[in-house]
Amino acid sequence: MNVNLYGCDGKWLMVDLGMTFSGNEYPGVDLVFADLDFIEERTRDLLGIVLTHAHEDHIGAVPYFAGELGVPLYATPFTADLVARKLEEAGLLGKVELNIIEEDHGQIDIGPFSVTYLPLAHSIAEGNALLIDTPYGKIFHTGDWKLDEEPIIGEPTTEEELRAIGDEGVHALVCDSTNVFNPNPSGSEGAVHRALMDEVATHAGKRVLVTTFASNVARLQTLGEVARETGRQVCVAGRSLDRIIEVSQDNGYLEDFPQTVDFRTAMSLPRGEVLIIATGGQGEPRAALSRIADNNHQIELVSGDVVLFSSRQIPGNEIPIAKIQNMLAAKGVTMVTDRQSMIHVSGHPGRPELEALYEWLKPEVLVPVHGEIRHMREQAKVGKAAGIPHNVVQSNGDIVRLAPGEPGRIAQVRNGRLVLDGDIIAPADGEAITMRRRISHEGVMVVVLMRGERPAIEAIGLPLDEDMPEFIEETQDDILKAIGKLKGKDSLDPVAVHEAARVSARRAARRWAGKSPQVRVIMPGRVQEKSR
Repeated sequence: MNVNLYGCDGKWLMVDLGMTFSGNEYPGVDLVFADLDFIEERTRDLLGIVLTHAHEDHIGAVPYFAGELGVPLYATPFTADLVARKLEEAGLLGKVELNIIEEDHGQIDIGPFSVTYLPLAHSIAEGNALLIDTPYGKIFHTGDWKLDEEPIIGEPTTEEELRAIGDEGVHALVCDSTNVFNPNPSGSEGAVHRALMDEVATHAGKRVLVTTFASNVARLQTLGEVARETGRQVCVAGRSLDRIIEVSQDNGYLEDFPQTVDFRTAMSLPRGEVLIIATGGQGEPRAALSRIADNNHQIELVSGDVVLFSSRQIPGNEIPIAKIQNMLAAKGVTMVTDRQSMIHVSGHPGRPELEALYEWLKPEVLVPVHGEIRHMREQAKVGKAAGIPHNVVQSNGDIVRLAPGEPGRIAQVRNGRLVLDGDIIAPADGEAITMRRRISHEGVMVVVLMRGERPAIEAIGLPLDEDMPEFIEETQDDILKAIGKLKGKDSLDPVAVHEAARVSARRAARRWAGKSPQVRVIMPGRVQEKSR
């Protein structure tokens, strides 16, 4: 959910505009965005949005906010192609200015900012750092990156080039912290190529499925070569994989990727003559691997078949991944993960890579970004030990002065989260989401009060089952008793009647089920309070 803002001489530049995927804390919600209230109040001074690479946490929010922000977008061809498709789906293609940076080390001038794209290795094509030159010094914004001597796809900026940038002077390094706790280098895609080749060759005569991140073009290139060299045809399962392969080939990548076969053909081939590439390694319930494991897909895996998890387990996905792996294990499928074989490497720098970049760039200020607070604080320690004079550990909403003067946090502005709830972008802490979360935990009761009749009660989500009729009868008695205790003007006051019914219904639910449901009291023809 990366959104970075750089301010200079009263003007602002945005770097990336990403999203994240929802978890259990937002029931019924798929996508989560950063609240852009701060910059939305300053759109006259926002000059553009510069995109480092095409991962969803860096570009996913573009179609939802680019039209409203109304500023140009800048991206290299692969990223621009994926962004253009998103804009087209949102009906914004041609309405939002999208500028393509065609050449490596391409430079653009945007107000007081001069921005140079510097390719760095990552787990997607055309990952870039940004060298942002201002009248007050240069900022090196790494984006997501790693060092890779065998990157498979693309040609990263060399050590010599980075040292030259450092010799010219880098004031601040804004740097990826995601993998700071790894004491070793992240590893090379070339090493993954060799490991996947050995692993697939080991399982000759068996049907092999490899699940990986769809965006990892280098891994797809590797898998195409592995299939060719082991005499297997390739079958691709997952729309996001189809899209990435198409975009890659449109932009000069995967040009020698094997012609794929459809599901029916793949299932008719001898088991040792097909390599399936599938989405779903993070346990996504609607992705191909989940459906295959659940026998709900045209591709079938049986005892003796093999699944290679060529991706890391993202924190928070442990349970859904384990569920799929248990389903596969029940079938007798053999599974291999990155813990057993070097069939995956991270796209983020380990500690030795961070220390190398510090040495090459020699920044005056380190600003750790990406990851969680513990990652950023740890990188600040690493930077301090490496001799970087200043470091600033920031939180969302912090305004940080880089120059001139002493670097540090100088203000805190409103920030937060927005969610895409159906077709509406709403505050993550708004009443609708808060109420839905409460209902998901506690259930809901609807009480209808009609004059001269016993209350009609519907209890949803309470674990009473066979006891429900007795519970409802007792709750009706409680409500009538509570209303009957109202005296004088309270007995005629709809608000007082409403509250008496609500409180007695909730107390009954707590007594019977140990739950405190949301209670909605409906009083036809009378003024009433909303439920609480």
